[in-house]
Amino acid sequence: MSDSDLKRCEWCEKDDLYRTYHDEEWGVESHDDEHLFEHLILETFQAGLSWHTILRKRENFRKAFEGFNANRVAQYGDNEVERLLSDEGIIRNKAKINAAIKNAGCFLATQKEWGSFDRFIWSFAPEKKVNRIRDWSDVLATTPESDAMSKALKKQGFKFVGSTTCYAFMQAVGMVDDHFDYCWKKKK
Repeated sequence: MSDSDLKRCEWCEKDDLYRTYHDEEWGVESHDDEHLFEHLILETFQAGLSWHTILRKRENFRKAFEGFNANRVAQYGDNEVERLLSDEGIIRNKAKINAAIKNAGCFLATQKEWGSFDRFIWSFAPEKKVNRIRDWSDVLATTPESDAMSKALKKQGFKFVGSTTCYAFMQAVGMVDDHFDYCWKKKK
């Protein structure tokens, strides 16, 4: 079967960038703290926007935030905020930029407290990881686990981490499998 014959979740059929993201990354379990930090920051920038918008700007975000190096981002001050606000390659929202900087510090504190961010964040993974998704009416925006994750992240000081953002994060890093039932990536 060729790549063009693969049946995918319909949301990713917009373009090759989306298809590649779907095929290679979305829903794949990640336990790498650097990758988890990148997704957390990208998800906070996505709030109110489409994921496709963020994905198209992902490489620009990587450059602007120094490869999502949490140690460096946590140290950003006014000069870096101004640099980011003038960067046309990213989402230039001051509240989200400030949240990314704050979240980097919270990420590092959580790593220190838990031994890894992975250990903390995966404590919210649901027991039932594979969801039945027959059509768009089955797609969830939040779950009790994403509610709990959001509450815990906010308690740790994180910003822009509402339950919908947390659920999108859970989907992206493979805490849940929300591929449509017909999709070749769906776990059986």
